[in-house]
Amino acid sequence: MLKPTRTTYVLLFFGLAFIFILILYAQIMMASDPQGRATKDLLIGDGEEWRDGSHLATAYGIAWADLLFWLPVLLAGSVGVLLGRTWGYALWAASGAISVYISIVFWFSEKAFVYPEVGPLAYYTYYWGFFVYWGVAVIAYSVVRLARGAGPPRP
Repeated sequence: MLKPTRTTYVLLFFGLAFIFILILYAQIMMASDPQGRATKDLLIGDGEEWRDGSHLATAYGIAWADLLFWLPVLLAGSVGVLLGRTWGYALWAASGAISVYISIVFWFSEKAFVYPEVGPLAYYTYYWGFFVYWGVAVIAYSVVRLARGAGPPRP
């Protein structure tokens, strides 16, 4: 058993409060009403429209992928980490890897559209950076915890 530490609780809080809840809300909106004004205002900006069909299709597909795969892995990993289970840290690291992967793609593909409007601080922190930073921290923390928790086999 890997007892949670203060770092565990900090990463858990940020992961659940700023990633899970916000992404769950946004992706439910996207999956249920992709052409709705509230969805567009939240995901692409007040009064903005989807740039083209591929922009809409990508956002729609990612909404479903997040709802069906990433968010359940993040939630299950968070529960496992709270319980001090090794599988929780493994799932947490997997959710961090997913967060880093997709956010790096967006970090570059959305830059031409979002960066000029919000500037570098917001863009490299809240819009995409936070997901990368949290993901890297969770991966590193999980690997360290699992490596330290792995001792000699018990008889």
